[in-house]
Amino acid sequence: MTTRTTAPPPLTVTDVTVRFAGLTALDAVSLTVTPGSVHAIIGPNGAGKSTCFNVLSGLCRPATGTVRLGDADLTRLAPHRIAALGVARTFQNIVTTQGTVADNLLLGRHALSRAGFTASALRLPHARREQREQLARAREAAELTGLGAHFDSPVALLSYGDRKRVEFARALCLEPSVLLLDEPVAGMNAAERARTVEVVHAVRAELGLSVVLVEHDMGLVMRLADEVTVLDFGRVIAHGTPDEVRRDPEVLRAYLGTGAEAEDAA
Repeated sequence: MTTRTTAPPPLTVTDVTVRFAGLTALDAVSLTVTPGSVHAIIGPNGAGKSTCFNVLSGLCRPATGTVRLGDADLTRLAPHRIAALGVARTFQNIVTTQGTVADNLLLGRHALSRAGFTASALRLPHARREQREQLARAREAAELTGLGAHFDSPVALLSYGDRKRVEFARALCLEPSVLLLDEPVAGMNAAERARTVEVVHAVRAELGLSVVLVEHDMGLVMRLADEVTVLDFGRVIAHGTPDEVRRDPEVLRAYLGTGAEAEDAA
């Protein structure tokens, strides 16, 4: 994988509002993802976290407000164009278990392919050369996410935690500047969660990208995130470091419960 030599551009959300049939899912939400940071978006069920991720990745267009990656305006772009500009995401649920790990990761490289369909089908020399390069980059993503030993294994035979990391690695294959992780440890056991935390640390250190995550595991958020934005009923109610957020009275009321429970979660 390509190690970034310059900081990724900031991801800036400004006054984004999303409405569904009269229901306000996001209400003038603003946040900035500092280049190279891990930024967590948390909140109770129905707070607007998934809607926010869908706006960032182009699956949902806001009624008002803007989303920018550096100088690029992402607000009205289709998902594939946002991905091409350097924003990749995973999903809460495992998207596919078909094929091998290598097959899945090569799907993530498709947008970076330069050889056309005809050249690939005819196995022209430049197309074969590119295919070898793409396979090498996919293998690097597998190694970085702890899947190197499973590269040629069918995804369906992997453990749940490893299948989730296939999603992670496939997103990395796009070589993004911003990686959106939607509940990356949901359903994992303690060992799998710890391994995923290690992978996120390794990816940020190795590739220098920014990470935005939605996660309900508050212990993970408090250990992993540099900055936290808290949503409640579609509004930002707090923003700051994990230590600042876990002591915010609005957060304690809306999400973490009592002060003692917040300390336990941290």
